[in-house]
Amino acid sequence: MKLQLARQIVDHVVREAPGPVAVFVADDHGELVAAATMDGAAPDTRLNAHRKAYTAARSDARSTAELAAKVRDDPVERASFDPFFTFFLGGVAAFDGARRVGAVGVSGLPGEDDAALATAAIEAAGLST
Repeated sequence: MKLQLARQIVDHVVREAPGPVAVFVADDHGELVAAATMDGAAPDTRLNAHRKAYTAARSDARSTAELAAKVRDDPVERASFDPFFTFFLGGVAAFDGARRVGAVGVSGLPGEDDAALATAAIEAAGLST
């Protein structure tokens, strides 16, 4: 994930968010490329957005929602994951063609809204989910 693209994604989320959120854009290893926390966002949204992006970047799932559904009924499998992984909605992987280039985590709204913001920002930047 290139910085210019990551900043475009952050700007899109901040511009379109109906309330204060944190957004974290990660590379394909889950490491920070760009991030922002809107005025009024709860302090824990930063860490949650980071964990969502990290999970979507490093797991084999396309989103935290997909990963959560995959392991919903298997507590042993859930317990075996990287301890920084999260199953909260709002983490979405970004692809350039078939290649995962990173992920976006959004936190601060209901999970479905966080995920929708992340997806819209990824697609507005010309990537796919």
